[in-house]
Amino acid sequence: MSTAILTGTPPAGSALEGELRSLGFTVRTATGADGAATALAAVPAAERVALVDPRFVGHTHALRLALTDPRFPAGAVPGALTAQPEARGALTRALEAAGTAEPDTVGARLEAEGVAVHRPELGVLVAAVPEDEATRAKTRAEVEAVDDEAVRLRSAVKSRDGFFTTFFISPYSRYVARWCARRGLTPNQVTTASLLTALVAAGCAATGTRPGFVAAGVLLIASFVLDCTDGQLARYSLQYSTLGAWLDATFDRAKEYAYYAGLALGAARGGDDVWALALGAMVLQTCRHVVDFAFTEANHDASANTSPTAALSDKLDSVGWTVWARRMIVLPIGERWALIAVLTALTTPRVVFTVLLIGCAFAACYTTAGRVLRSLTRKAKRTDRAAQALADLADSGPLAELAAGSVGRTVPATAYSAPFWALLATASLLVGPLFAGNAGTWRAVLQALVYAVFAGVAVAQPLKGPLDWLVPPVFRAAEYGIILVLAAKSGVSGALPAAFGLVAAVAYHHYDTVYRIRGGTGAPPQWLVRAIGGHEGRVLAVTAAAALWHGQGFTIALTVLATALALVVLGESIRFWVSSGAPAVHDETGEPA
Repeated sequence: MSTAILTGTPPAGSALEGELRSLGFTVRTATGADGAATALAAVPAAERVALVDPRFVGHTHALRLALTDPRFPAGAVPGALTAQPEARGALTRALEAAGTAEPDTVGARLEAEGVAVHRPELGVLVAAVPEDEATRAKTRAEVEAVDDEAVRLRSAVKSRDGFFTTFFISPYSRYVARWCARRGLTPNQVTTASLLTALVAAGCAATGTRPGFVAAGVLLIASFVLDCTDGQLARYSLQYSTLGAWLDATFDRAKEYAYYAGLALGAARGGDDVWALALGAMVLQTCRHVVDFAFTEANHDASANTSPTAALSDKLDSVGWTVWARRMIVLPIGERWALIAVLTALTTPRVVFTVLLIGCAFAACYTTAGRVLRSLTRKAKRTDRAAQALADLADSGPLAELAAGSVGRTVPATAYSAPFWALLATASLLVGPLFAGNAGTWRAVLQALVYAVFAGVAVAQPLKGPLDWLVPPVFRAAEYGIILVLAAKSGVSGALPAAFGLVAAVAYHHYDTVYRIRGGTGAPPQWLVRAIGGHEGRVLAVTAAAALWHGQGFTIALTVLATALALVVLGESIRFWVSSGAPAVHDETGEPA
C-alpha cells in the first residue's frame, strides 16, 4: 500500500486525486506542516508515502516516474515528493525542519539529511505548480499538447539497443508490453514465458527433423520478442524487483545454451556429432561477456579515463550509419538469435554453429582489440574497488591463493605483469594437450599444477595496470578450453555432452558473480568459491579425472562434477537473489548482451 498526502485542498476541477488513486495511492488531505506531520505519522512505517502540492498540474506519467519507482529511497518532481520506508525517518525530520509542507522545500531538506532524491528526466512531460489561474490554464494546455501514453511507450524501450531489436522487435513488442500491463501480468511472468518458449524451441531442434528445425527457429524469435517485452513491461509499469533482476540476468544465457544443446541433440539424431562445436560456441560467447564485464568494472570509476581511441569512437558515433554498423558487427543478442533462428530453419546444426563461431570470433577480436587499444593509449588511474572487482572476477581458489601468498610475493610487479602471468599460465595448461598429445595423462596434471602457481602469481599483482582486465577472461578461456580439449580428445561417448553441462554450471557461477558485483554487494561468499575449488582447482580436478579414468569413467566423472557444482552454485545463488540483501540490478544502458 502507498499513501499520498495532499498538502491542502485541490482547486475546483482538478483531477489530481483521481490520478494519484490510479497510481495505487490512498489519498489523504492535510493542512499546514502540523497537519502533514500528523498525517505522515498515521501512515504505517512499512508503507511508501508521498507529499503532493494540491496545485500540481502535470502528466500522470511524470507522477508515476517520481512517486512509484521502487529502485530509489526517495523521488521528486516539482510539486511532489515520495519516500520509501527506509527514508521515512529522514522525511519526518525534513518536514519538521522545513516548517512547511511544501514538497519542494521538504525535498531540499530531505537531501540535506543525506537521502539521495531521485529526480527523473521528464523530457517533454510536464510537472509544475502554477501560482495563479492564468499560469494554470497555460500549464494545462502544455499537458494536453503532449501525448502522455505515447511518451510512456517510447520510454519503455531502451535508449540504446541493437539494430535488429530496434527496428524489427521493439516497434511492436512495446505494445505487447502494454497489453501485458493492462492485464496485470508481471515482468517475471513474461520472463518465465520467454524461457519456456526457448526450451520448447530447443526441444523442437532436438527432434532433428526439418519441420522441427523450422518450428525451433520461429519459437526462438518468439522467445526473443518476450525477452524484450519483459524489460519494456518493467519500464512501462515501473515493476522492478530483485527477483526480476536475477531472472533477467540469468535466463538469457540459460535459453541460448539450452538451444545449443537442443541443436546438438538434433544433429546427433541425424548422425552428425556437433557437441564440440556447441561447446565451443558456449565457451566463446561466455568469454566475450567476461571481456565486457571485466573491462567495464576496471574502468567505470577510473579517473583520466580518456584516450585517442575513445575520441575516435565518439566521432564515429556522430555519423548515423556507423553507429548501427558498429552495433551489428559485435553480434549482440538480437542479431545473434536472428542469425541462429534463420540458419536453423534453412540449414543444418553444423552450419549454424560454424557460422556462429566465425561471427562471434570476429566480434570478439573486434571488441577486444578496440579495448586493448583504448587501454594502452589512455592514462587511467584505477581504484582499489576496480582492482578488487578484477580479483573477484578471477575466481581464485585455495591453490591460487596459496601460490599468491608465497611465490607471488617474490615476483616484482610491473604494469603488464598480471596479464603476462595469466597468459603464461594458460599456455602452460593448453599447449601440451593441444599440440603435444598429452591430454589425459599425468603430464597434463602436472601442467595443471603449474597453471595454478602461475595463476596465483598473476592475482598477486596489484591489478591496476592498463591490461589487467584481461586476467579474468584469460582464466575463463583456460578453464573452459581445457574441459573442451580433454573431452574432445578423449574420444569417449558422452564426454562432450557432460563437458557441456560442466561448463554451463561453471559459467552460471561466473555470471552470478558479475551481477552481484554490478549490484554493489560484492562477489559470492568466499566459502562458496573455495568449496567449488576456484578455477585452478576445477582445472586440476578435470585433468586428474582424465588421467585416472578412461572410457566411460571420464564421462561419469564429468557428469558427477557438473551435477555437484550446479547444485551448490544454484542453491547459493537462489538463496542470495531472493533474500532482502539482493540488489535490484537492471541494465538500463541499452548495451545488448
